[in-house]
Amino acid sequence: MLKSIDPVLTGTLLKALDEMGHGDRIAIVDRNYPSLSAGPQVVHLGEISIVRAAEAIFSVLPLDSFIDNPLLRMEADDQSPASPTHEKVLDTARKHHLRPLEFALIPRQDFYVAATQCLLIVQCLETAPYSCFIGQKGVV
Repeated sequence: MLKSIDPVLTGTLLKALDEMGHGDRIAIVDRNYPSLSAGPQVVHLGEISIVRAAEAIFSVLPLDSFIDNPLLRMEADDQSPASPTHEKVLDTARKHHLRPLEFALIPRQDFYVAATQCLLIVQCLETAPYSCFIGQKGVV
């Protein structure tokens, strides 16, 4: 048991986040994402929302401040606008980021390719569609 560490951050997840270097990427994905076939290490967080996962992860993981868009969001196939879930993830990331932050959209098929280049995939059981994000780690 550790003090001041969000309990969502399991030992396995904390270790993986700690070992990431500047520029490494993490995918935070919903229940529908095919995480096991993507390739990178997968950490399953179980029945928590993507917003709750983002709160825990961004509380310890700095997003890259040297690039314009260190947070990517999977674009819906019908290109529908951001959902309330998407906006809550963005608001959560903004609370922990030093610069103004918007997410960049990445088409669904391109997201699948980009996620294979991530160091880590964190999957939760989020039910909101297209709730998949990629963040690029910055420096402390």
